[in-house]
Amino acid sequence: MTAATDEPDVTDVPEDLLDADGARIESASRLGVLGTLRKGLEISPEIARGLWVTLLLAALAAGGRVVVPLAVQQTIDVGILSDGGPDAGRVALLASLAAGALVLAALCAAMVNVRLFRSAEAGLATLRTTAFRHVHDLSTLTQNTERRGALVSRVTNDVDTVSLFVQWGGIMLLVSALQVLVATGLMLVYSPVLTAVVWVAFIPMFLVIRYGQRYVNRAYTLVRERVGAMLGAISESVVGAETVRAYGVSERTGRRIGDAVEATRTAQARSQVLVAGTFSSGVLISNLVLAVVVVVGSLLGVGGGLTAGQLVAFLFLVQLFTGPVQMATEILNELQNAVAGWRRVIAVIETPVQVAERPGAVTQERGPAHVTLRDVRFAYPGGPEVLHGVTLDLPPRTKVAVVGQTGSGKTTIAKLVTRLIDPTSGTVELDGTDLRDLSFASLRERVVLVPQEGFLFDGTVLDNAAYGLREPVTGPDADARARAAVEAAFAELGLSDWVADLPDGLDTAVGQRGESLSAGERQLVAIARAYLAQPDLLVLDEATSAVDPATEVRIARALDSLTAGRSTITIAHRLSTAEASDLVVVVDQGEVAELGPHAELVAADGVYARMHASWVAQTR
Repeated sequence: MTAATDEPDVTDVPEDLLDADGARIESASRLGVLGTLRKGLEISPEIARGLWVTLLLAALAAGGRVVVPLAVQQTIDVGILSDGGPDAGRVALLASLAAGALVLAALCAAMVNVRLFRSAEAGLATLRTTAFRHVHDLSTLTQNTERRGALVSRVTNDVDTVSLFVQWGGIMLLVSALQVLVATGLMLVYSPVLTAVVWVAFIPMFLVIRYGQRYVNRAYTLVRERVGAMLGAISESVVGAETVRAYGVSERTGRRIGDAVEATRTAQARSQVLVAGTFSSGVLISNLVLAVVVVVGSLLGVGGGLTAGQLVAFLFLVQLFTGPVQMATEILNELQNAVAGWRRVIAVIETPVQVAERPGAVTQERGPAHVTLRDVRFAYPGGPEVLHGVTLDLPPRTKVAVVGQTGSGKTTIAKLVTRLIDPTSGTVELDGTDLRDLSFASLRERVVLVPQEGFLFDGTVLDNAAYGLREPVTGPDADARARAAVEAAFAELGLSDWVADLPDGLDTAVGQRGESLSAGERQLVAIARAYLAQPDLLVLDEATSAVDPATEVRIARALDSLTAGRSTITIAHRLSTAEASDLVVVVDQGEVAELGPHAELVAADGVYARMHASWVAQTR
């Protein structure tokens, strides 16, 4: 029999066939710009913490910038063009006051930067942590609706776009908005007519920008999606490099990555064309406004409506007005980029957790595990029903083997018993309690799954085995005690000689995903990790299927001591496992076809007998 999983690849399931209860991670949240900002601040309240102090400092920084026009006006009208002739002392005093105000404004701006940077980093750290935690809470079915690389991109790359805006665009937006307000107020004092000219000229641009931002937002949303798809394609190719080389599909893989890179480039280029058009329109209008003010202001000056100092000061104020307006177009574009990234992160956080801990979940005492399935039905999203009313009563301290053809529902039963998924209907119980009513802490303490392919983290054999230690080892001799526990585990499993043959023993580096070890060696570490966890119920997805015969014998003996007095459910792909079990569950097309000890089922001449006869014939 060959090893296989029972569930379909949900990434290939059409979207309209998926469950409507959040089985798919949306590409982006459907919130608008303001809704996205509100939701983002709700998730990361640290960003807005102390905002009023920051706004006050920003107001002082903006106010300092209008000191120059006032100083220029006073210097010209009172210091240089005074009735008694130029007054050097007054000019020096005004220049000194202006310089002092500018220094104070610069200090305020620096403090605003520091405060925004600290609050932004604190808030974005919360955003990353929240998103990362939520990804782990999502079921494997939901996670599989998006490529791993694209999912990682949401927690890293997309958050970085938010970080760039909050830290750079945030300060510029605050100071620029206040600067426009202060400049407008002073312009009104000098000349309401010229102020009206400025605003009348800019109002159309504001309307155009508001309309254009919709297209910019769509363009940046597409960019974030293309970047995620590109990273997903690249990460898949890197992880599957060995398969790519083995099948000689490097050229085809290169084309696929090239297409993803080209799609990203096209989306980026289109968004930048829109940005350039928006920014250029702001520059053009700003220059035209300045020219109109010079003409109209000169006419007013000739008519006696403005002094020379006031006209020059007004021109300075126009520059202070138009500068932030030009900058605002770029800031708004960065805002759209940030909002696009924010939406993608929020979409992850908004994805409902299908396998969640219920309020008031209970904690069970440790002890022999009695597993019961009552009329359990299950269907993967968009697919047909996999299990059809399965009812099982698995006594405690029993070695159970679940056998069946590929796609019969064996692995699905293992996932239900470990609550990686929940049944569509019916209940899965541990010692009479529905798994959905158990706290995750209690469930994970009592039930451990050893998958067919043991996943190892980048580190050493010691590090990976020590993940099984339930209680954190602390104190000055924590490392020594953890090492002793791991050494004892390998010894009791009969694996001390294997560890001794490793290049650096327990300190041997396993590499990324454990690729420095063979598949069998990775499984040895995974079994040792499960041994250290000391669960009440051990669920094995044929943990010895990837191991050579000699190692299989060694592990089989070790598992005898591990499973003694402990409930064990093994998804058996080799019927030698079923022969050594107390109870065999035969699953056929999603139903329990037969149940009983190996000898009885062979004698019954049913489904299991035929499977066993076929297996015996193949092994001869």
